[in-house]
Amino acid sequence: MNVLQKLAAVRLLKYWLFTLLNVKSYLTSRLRSVNVRLRLNNNANSLFGFVYGGSKMTPWEVHGRSFGNCNCAYGCPCQFNALPTYGTCEAAVGYIIDKGFYGDVSLDGLMAGFSAKFPGAVHEGNGEMQLVIDERATDEQRAALETIMTGGDTEEMATMFWVYSAMSPNKYETLYKKIDMDIDIEARKGRILVDGVYEVLGEPIKNPVTGAEHRVRIDLPHGFEYRIAEMGSGTTTTMGGAIQLDNNKSTYGQFAEMHLGNSGIIEAA
Repeated sequence: MNVLQKLAAVRLLKYWLFTLLNVKSYLTSRLRSVNVRLRLNNNANSLFGFVYGGSKMTPWEVHGRSFGNCNCAYGCPCQFNALPTYGTCEAAVGYIIDKGFYGDVSLDGLMAGFSAKFPGAVHEGNGEMQLVIDERATDEQRAALETIMTGGDTEEMATMFWVYSAMSPNKYETLYKKIDMDIDIEARKGRILVDGVYEVLGEPIKNPVTGAEHRVRIDLPHGFEYRIAEMGSGTTTTMGGAIQLDNNKSTYGQFAEMHLGNSGIIEAA
């Protein structure tokens, strides 16, 4: 090796050493971050997990449709950081999971929901909550959905599940029921029937003068439940369960795409 070749080799070695040091510095800073977010695909679920606050979380994702009805006036003040229309927050919600997983457990095609009641605004806490899960779910799927819907394996305040669960110290036994559900976001129409527990019907808001359908959307760029939701009218009838909802008659209805994971909303590609 002549002098020029030796110089070239030294320069190349210095270059690679400099590159490796930069990579080490970058990785070190990332690992020291409070939140380390790793988006994993379904094929890697059994090998890796999410790390948050020093704890490893099972990766999960649910993609589907949601429909809910609360006792507030159309628009729901909660969406605008205001207090509930009538002082309390009372709701029944349903979810259709078109595609989903929790670790190696598939959640495709399952349905779930919950009813909840708060004596004031949600953020004031002291709420009560009862989950309902599709009776078709296996034991593993039931455990997975219950974990997700009570804020488990989720970054703080990243999803509505985390928030509602944290604000509901009074949790009732999860019910495993036959669920019939249909949600059409575009048409603002929906029906949730949890056998023996509650039924929720949703339709478009109607113009009080002409009777024509009135369409309004909410755009929440930094929300923890959805990015865009269609507003409608909803009515809930409770037949059983631990929570009775008597004030949800032609009140706020909400229809939205649901696409969530450990770190919250998963943005459209």
